[in-house]
Amino acid sequence: MAVPSDLQAAPAVPDALLEEIAGYVYGYRVRDRASIDSARLCLFDTLACALEALFDPACARLLGPLVPGTVVPDGARVPGTSFVLDPAKATFDLGAMIRWLDYNDACNGMLTMHPSDGLAGVLMLGDHLSRRAVAAGRPPLVMADLLDAAVRVYEIQGALCAANDWRAHGMDQTMLVQAAVAPVLVKLLGGTRRQVFDAASNAFVESTLSAIRHAPNIGSRKNWACARASEGAVRIAMMVMAGEDGYPWVLSAPELGFHAARFGGTALRFDAPLGESVIGRCMFKLLPAGMHGQTAGECAFLLHPEVAPRLDEIERIELRCHRSLARIMDKPGVLRNPADRDHCVQYIVALGLMHGRLGPSDYSDAFAADPRIDALRAKMVLAEEPRYTEGFFDPARRTSANSVQVFFRDGTSTGRIEREYPLGHPKRRHEAVPALRAKFEHALRRLPSAAGERLLALYDDPQAIDAMPVHAFMDGLALTR
Repeated sequence: MAVPSDLQAAPAVPDALLEEIAGYVYGYRVRDRASIDSARLCLFDTLACALEALFDPACARLLGPLVPGTVVPDGARVPGTSFVLDPAKATFDLGAMIRWLDYNDACNGMLTMHPSDGLAGVLMLGDHLSRRAVAAGRPPLVMADLLDAAVRVYEIQGALCAANDWRAHGMDQTMLVQAAVAPVLVKLLGGTRRQVFDAASNAFVESTLSAIRHAPNIGSRKNWACARASEGAVRIAMMVMAGEDGYPWVLSAPELGFHAARFGGTALRFDAPLGESVIGRCMFKLLPAGMHGQTAGECAFLLHPEVAPRLDEIERIELRCHRSLARIMDKPGVLRNPADRDHCVQYIVALGLMHGRLGPSDYSDAFAADPRIDALRAKMVLAEEPRYTEGFFDPARRTSANSVQVFFRDGTSTGRIEREYPLGHPKRRHEAVPALRAKFEHALRRLPSAAGERLLALYDDPQAIDAMPVHAFMDGLALTR
């Protein structure tokens, strides 16, 4: 008679993937100065996205203490606001701001995810810990500590998305955020290797549906789902530090473990040893739109001068794309809300052709009411280009190619405009660096001018940033009451 799985003796060896995460977080030493430089660039880009989101009332309404008037000693300061919150709620707030406009960086693999989602927990818990240290007469954390943590958060998320097909199992990318952030925060809290392992194991217990990111269910939860995962990571880390147990076989347990119950019996894996590769290959966004549509928008911008005077003469618009864009951003028909529109390649191309630009407010109901947008969308024909798909999934290239060509009723046409890499791709980093600084500078209008000037000076002074106490840096981003 078979022994029920819940009565079987525990395996002698804990789950190898969890052991690898724990060993990396606890024992790896970041070696390449370029990794820290990349992390600093990611930090400022992430803050730009967060500050920009505060202009959207739908985002702002989610922020602040759950109980008005709550006072939190040594609480974390939420950038661009006057809120001082416990680190978990502060993480949710900043996480929602970071992701709200779909403007933050991305990393491609079997799944495309946004590694800067995890910076919310790093920044908010780091702020709290720095303030608590000063209150206790100890040296505070400095920004270099958080940049080191960011490299690790990016690496774990990127490694989990590179080789594992989460979407095939209907699972959302929030899993990756929690699995990366929770163990890194335990290290920041001074935990042991075992506690880092316990946090990683707890992160895999809950899973969420990717249905919220795809029709017919798409809505604003896609803008705050990863914020909730970051918040959960803070809670897990602090609970583990207080003695909460880990689950050494949560992945491999027969029948009810993660692999069997959530991943179709397939074991999660890493393609290569964890190190520093992801932080250097992430892609920045210069358009507030889905990552896969960045090059399509750029192509439309280039065609704008030629096409805008002839919108009424267009017969059809041909879009060539890679398979992942076709699966995620090909959306004919009715678009229900801003979250639907920023993941519709036809909408992005239509606005690019019409206006030669794309901004966060261009997804509003009022802006989308322009009848020309849907008229142009109806004339678009989208087809997969096999070589684009090949380049997208090639680990050595990681392209995100699209092309746009416009045909007119008189038989003439534009040239076929193609972009293989988006502006924020590492291969175009020299072009992106000034654009990223401009993006940050534009977002600083949320803050008083003097604060913005100080932050821009810091942007241009890496050594000053790295040595700065975390709480002092965060104070510079806060609004006074």
